[in-house]
Formats: sequence, structure tokens, C-alpha cells
Amino acid sequence: MADIDNKDQAEIDPADMEDVEEVEEEETGEDENSKARQLTVQMMQNPQILAALQERLDGLNGSPSGYMESLPKIVKRRVNALKNLQVKCAHIEAKFYEEVHELERKYAALYQPLFDKRSDIVKAAYEPTDEECEWKADEEEELTVSKQDEMKEKAKLEEEKKDEEKEDPKGIPEFWLTVFKNVDLLSDMLQEHDEPILKHLQDIKVKFSDPGEPMSFTLEFHFEPNDFFTNTVLTKTYKMRSEPDESDPFSFDGPEIMCCTGCAIEWTKGKNVTLKTIKKKQKHKGRGTVRTVTKTVPNDSFFNFFTPPEVPENGELDEDSEAVLAADFEIGHFIRERIVPRAVLYFTGEAIEDDDDDYDEEGEEADDEEGEEEADEENDPEYDPKKDAAPPS
Repeated sequence: MADIDNKDQAEIDPADMEDVEEVEEEETGEDENSKARQLTVQMMQNPQILAALQERLDGLNGSPSGYMESLPKIVKRRVNALKNLQVKCAHIEAKFYEEVHELERKYAALYQPLFDKRSDIVKAAYEPTDEECEWKADEEEELTVSKQDEMKEKAKLEEEKKDEEKEDPKGIPEFWLTVFKNVDLLSDMLQEHDEPILKHLQDIKVKFSDPGEPMSFTLEFHFEPNDFFTNTVLTKTYKMRSEPDESDPFSFDGPEIMCCTGCAIEWTKGKNVTLKTIKKKQKHKGRGTVRTVTKTVPNDSFFNFFTPPEVPENGELDEDSEAVLAADFEIGHFIRERIVPRAVLYFTGEAIEDDDDDYDEEGEEADDEEGEEEADEENDPEYDPKKDAAPPS
């Protein structure tokens, strides 16, 4: 459930709660149960009530009732037995996630031929057949006649432009760059000087660790030959752990990324976008003379992704490094789970539009239902508008 920024909006109107109590007292039998269910549904569709409930639920964390301390020793002893059972549950859960990882590895091998063909189409190594290119849009996606005419006219102009240029684009130009620019999490990392390089990105692959090896996955970024670096593949490996921490077994909540390692980028001279040269003027304290000093300093770039902060053996990091690693883990997981499997939908924007539509539809449904409820209340002969009036302050 989403957090609510404005806590004032999360307040429950006391009048609403009074109405609920009055209805519960007046209704009896099946009517009472039916009304109660209806009221529950209405309350759960009210964003203010949901926000208030979430705020109360959030407040439950870390606030024990103190009941445990009041228990007799014999009862506390039994609770300890339950906690030992919980630890065993955590170890079984760890085994479950290990088997999930094995399944991911198995199905990754089944997906890979499809992803390889996708890559071949993108980089123009394979031209799909007419049958493979045929796509029947859903009814909801069908365009109006006017829109179709507009599209045809646009296509005609594009064809004429192509004839003038006498150039046939190969594959799908800037496929991965467009994917990155369409996703906020990734576009935030992009700088203008990164884009010419990412135009040469031809594929992203996910490789899982071999059976019997510690759990991990590697992201492989495949580039065509370019003027920026000599590498054909840049890699980022994430090492994971799927076992409860002995010192805190109850914190286990599935596999967690422990650390990640990048790779050395063999930059062409003068093309390293992760560094920039700045000039500073320095004044001599005694003589008063001024000299210009040239320094090389780090520069914002997507390619800093391949040089993450190193985690020391003691596991302690400063706040900045922790923040960078936390963001890095989120990005790596997102690329693995969402971008690679559904790249074409992020290229077209459909994956993003689907997410946006979900939120819009929920809001519209809520508005429609609220309107229907108001109409039903007004048509109800027992409806009393005074009950909905806020009490005088």
C-alpha cells in the first residue's frame, strides 16, 4: 500500500465512524451482515480510511504490548519452543528459494533462444518473415478511421523521406537506448554523453551461477565495435545469499544481494566519459602569482554502474556507499526481472503505459463507485442526509 505524503488527508472523519456505528446498532440478522459487508467494501475503497489504516499498521511495528514480559516462566518456555520452530521454518524457506533459483536457471535456458532471436533482429543479423511480423492488435488497441488515415499519411511521408535519403535502416536502431530512456529508474542514470555509446548496445543477457556454486547472477551488456572502448561485453555480477543470519534468523525474507562486482572498461584515449578534466586557478600566497592547474575528477555517467563501491571484509560502509549500493542492487534486480524479459514492451512504452493505466483505472473506478454510492443513498427512502453532515466544530 502506498505511503501517503499528506497525513492530514489520512484522518478519518469522526462523523463517518459514527455513521458506521449507528448502522451496526440499527440493523439486525442478515440485513446487518449484508450492510456490514457493504460498509467494509466502501471503507476499503476510501483512500482516506485506507491511509489511516496503513498509518496505524505501520505504527504496530516495533511497539510490543508488553504482554510477553508478564507471562509466567513456563509459558515463556513454550514461546521459546515456538521461536525454535520459526528458525526451522526460515531454513526451509531458504531451501525453497534455492530451488526457485534452480528453476530460474532451467527456464532461462528455455527463454534464451527467443532472446537470441530478439537480439538478431535488433542488430540486423536476421530479417523476420512477413508471418513473424504480423501482429493483430486487441480490440482496445484498434485505431479509429481518422487515426488510421493519419497514420497512413505519416507512413507515406516517412517512405518518401526514406526514398530521398536512399537509406534503409538496419535492424531496430537505438533499441536498448530507447528502453533505458523510457524507464525512469534507468534514465536517471543517463547523461547526454552516455547516449552515443549506448547506441552501440546490442543486447543484455542474464547468466545464472552454475549448479553447486554460490547463488549469483551476471548481467552481460553486449556492444558492437565502437570508438569509445575495446570491450565487446561489459559485465556486472551480483552475489546473493539465501540462508538465515545466525545472529538474526527472524530477519530472513528471501535471497538478498550481498555484494556486486563490475569490470574494467578499456576506454579509448580521450573517450572515458566517467572522468572529466577541470582547470583551477591557484594563487601563490607569497608572490601573488597565479597558475592554472588541470585536474581529472569523476564525472556522472551510466558507466559508473560498472565500478560499484567495494564492500570491505567487515561489511561496514559509509552512508554514501550504502546508498549507492542500495540503488545499485535495485537497478540490477530490475534489469534482471523486468527489462531483459520484457524489453520490447519497454521499448514501445506499453509496459509503462500498463502500469499507469492500472493506477488511473483504480482511481476512476473508485470515483465511479463513490458516485454510485451517493446516488443509491439519495434514492434510499431511509437515507438521512443529516447523518453525513460533519458535527459542528
